[in-house]
Amino acid sequence: MLKKMICFLLTAAVAVSLAACRTQTKTEQTTAAAVDTQTTAAEDTQTTVAASTETVTAVANVTSGGVIETAGLFTDRDLLQTADLTDAVYYTLSDGQNITVTAAGVYVFTGSAANATVIVDAGDNDKVQLVLNGVSVTNTSFPCIYVKNADKVFVTTTQTENSLSVTGAFTADGSTNTDAAVFSKDDLVLNGLGTLTISSTDNGISCKDDLKITGGTIVISCVSDALEANDSIAIADGSVTVTTKKDGLHAEYDEDNTVGYVYICGGTLQITAADDGIHATTYVQIDGGNLTISAAEGIEGTYVQVNGGEIDITAVDDGINAGKKSNVSTPTIEINGGYITINMGAGDTDGIDANGNLYINGGTVDVTAQSPFDYDNTAEYNGGTIIVNGEVTNSITNQMMGGMAGGMAGGMPGNGGWGGHG
Repeated sequence: MLKKMICFLLTAAVAVSLAACRTQTKTEQTTAAAVDTQTTAAEDTQTTVAASTETVTAVANVTSGGVIETAGLFTDRDLLQTADLTDAVYYTLSDGQNITVTAAGVYVFTGSAANATVIVDAGDNDKVQLVLNGVSVTNTSFPCIYVKNADKVFVTTTQTENSLSVTGAFTADGSTNTDAAVFSKDDLVLNGLGTLTISSTDNGISCKDDLKITGGTIVISCVSDALEANDSIAIADGSVTVTTKKDGLHAEYDEDNTVGYVYICGGTLQITAADDGIHATTYVQIDGGNLTISAAEGIEGTYVQVNGGEIDITAVDDGINAGKKSNVSTPTIEINGGYITINMGAGDTDGIDANGNLYINGGTVDVTAQSPFDYDNTAEYNGGTIIVNGEVTNSITNQMMGGMAGGMAGGMPGNGGWGGHG
């Protein structure tokens, strides 16, 4: 039975060295017809927990020793699903009016509008929380939420239905190519108790820094990437459903191939993608959560590590692929836990394809495919359960030359393995 993995806060009494991952590398349209409402809210008084607390928090099912540096990814405020509204500023959205937030604080938005954008243009150290309380925005050519500058922005839903839609071709803001219904130049966190439905003619959510999802229900339908970030995408909880003609989750910065990772430790993800379900330049690490992926290629990165969770992949190219997209590591697939089910289409397709090394150390790998495994260097079976086309096996066969099975790696768990193209 599938079990939902829920990340929760550890108390100080827990004597376990667990932390969430963090990588920090800091790597605009005022439409003529729109009226900007400048919000000069009082400076952050630091009097409320929701507006000020950024204490680093550990997460219960994070795996220590993962390939991603996991110290301090999620803060208390990241994981808090409600906002402290004590000093909040309230707005009702109107057609053709942009609202610009220029200072740290909590801002609550309600109402329906066409061609209106919530713009955040605050200080470098400002944390801004945008609370969506029954919001519906439909724009023709510009993001519904646009973060030009801030330290971090939270988009938090109340127990309401909210929708953001862009229906036409995006227009640039000077040199900035805005290309998503939610477009952020800085760190972005999505959380809350409600639903956020996004429709876009380009990307769904685009973040030029670190993107996190820790709660709420998010539904995205778009033409390009559903969730896109330069530095990282990290998901701790929530329900995410995406349908896209490109990638479901895409972490990549074309000017630096040492960043761009995807980390998942909880939540439920339903991904339907014409290209990759999950794509990362460097690492993909999955410690928990329920993932259902239907895509050309299920999961792709330079180093893919699965430590837990329930993962169900249907693909027509590779189920899981490790390729040389970065110099951070030899392409590697490492499976230490979880339950992975892979169903492949007919033809020259691989269930698990490592353009380098393949290690199965634990968990269950259940592959239905003409070519269950393909690896270039070494394969080791050290533990766990391998099921190939319905049969339990203790070996990792190797695929080569358009469908001919080659060598194998295996033996009993703990014996290591050998391999290579046979």
